[in-house]
Amino acid sequence: MSKLTHIDESGAARMVDVGDKQDTERIAVASATVRMQAQTLSLLAEGGHKKGDVLAVARIAGIQGAKKCADLIPLCHPLMLNSVELDFELDRAQSCVRIEGRCKVSGKTGVEMEALTAVSVAALTIYDMCKAVDRGMEISGITLLHKEGGKSGTWTRDPQGDAS
Repeated sequence: MSKLTHIDESGAARMVDVGDKQDTERIAVASATVRMQAQTLSLLAEGGHKKGDVLAVARIAGIQGAKKCADLIPLCHPLMLNSVELDFELDRAQSCVRIEGRCKVSGKTGVEMEALTAVSVAALTIYDMCKAVDRGMEISGITLLHKEGGKSGTWTRDPQGDAS
């Protein structure tokens, strides 16, 4: 069984030393879902929200979240990100917004936390901008879908939700 890398032999929290690792291209993709009332989703789709373009603001917030990940998660390394992309899918049948975030870096450590932070902050921004009309929104399914690069190679979540 693998051991936790952020805990030393005595059980104390530590930042992992990545100094001896080689720089490689690393990519991570994460997703989140924001469920809402159908009327709220219609406001987003039609751009009729009085606060402006909710998805444009959520995209910028998600990018900013990825860039600030090391400030939010105590043992994350600050990374010089190559790119952060966020896509939104409006699902009228399920009355939700599906968010997918992709982060890329050339570095010594992965970008999974940055991708997860990007979709989380984008989802929270959607909630914040729409809470005046729909306090019952629900953020769920924050998950890593794919990562590649580094010593551990490529990992992809099974479509059924099981890790592979």
